Amino acid sequence: MRQLRQLEELNLVDNFLVNSLTSHQVYGEPAARCILECILGRKLGKIKVIPQHFMQGEDTDKHGIRMDVYLDEEDGELFDLEPDNNDGKGDVAALPKRVRFYHAKLDDGSLKAGEKYRALRNVVVIFITTYDPFSLDRMVYTIKNGCIEVPELPYEDGARTIFLYTQGTKGNPPKSLRELLHYMEHSSRENAKTESLQRLHEMVTAVKCDGKVGLAYMKSFEIEERIREEAIAEGKAAGLAEGIEKGIEKGVIQGKINDILELLSDFGEIPSSLKEQITVQKDEAVLRAWLKLAAKAGSIEDFTRQLSM
Repeated sequence: MRQLRQLEELNLVDNFLVNSLTSHQVYGEPAARCILECILGRKLGKIKVIPQHFMQGEDTDKHGIRMDVYLDEEDGELFDLEPDNNDGKGDVAALPKRVRFYHAKLDDGSLKAGEKYRALRNVVVIFITTYDPFSLDRMVYTIKNGCIEVPELPYEDGARTIFLYTQGTKGNPPKSLRELLHYMEHSSRENAKTESLQRLHEMVTAVKCDGKVGLAYMKSFEIEERIREEAIAEGKAAGLAEGIEKGIEKGVIQGKINDILELLSDFGEIPSSLKEQITVQKDEAVLRAWLKLAAKAGSIEDFTRQLSM
């Protein structure tokens, strides 16, 4: 089928594949460790991998975030890994503010009531992009806060952002990192140059061949196609370009809500509190992630548990 052929052709810069890989019961932790240790250039301690991690807004009208891969290093740092191949001009320009918001949400969720500020965990947000976010042709851009007047002033607030441009040529990144990023953009056997990447490729191949992953991909593919077709038809009925745009936006959001509920209803009656939580959500990115969770879930309880992680 066309959808399965497309699944076979996905690369690790695609969020469906990276989420399927890092959430896999067998391969999730070793795959995430392989990628992150290469990026950081150090060994990690015990880590907990939470793919498709949600941090909702304080209210239903407040913006939340969906992190592609959230990793918690025991007695160490917190990591958010975001493969991103969306090179829309507006999205690229807004990337620094997006990162600022991610850091704020991560900080907000990591300090318990009554804890001292010194207990705040170090957070590293990592974007892996197929476009150059700053147009300097560098493979690595590391961003930290500092003093403008005295750049050499020590200022360590524990926040760091790393942008990795897969095609960058300037700078002097380690060979292992260059090979990893090339493989993530073109995830084929011939690009798995090292023993570590060969093990990663074996895990990627196994996940692509997993029947549950294939079924989830077909469901998400078919649902996305149907939502878009219905939304375009609704917009065209208005007879205006603005109507098409609004129809797409409205139809996509409502369509995702309907499809999440439809998938969950296969398992039985949906609790009213969960149903309300889904129906009031207006953030398309959050709904898209919930839809993928619903497609993969084995029960309503499984979906609810993943939602609260």
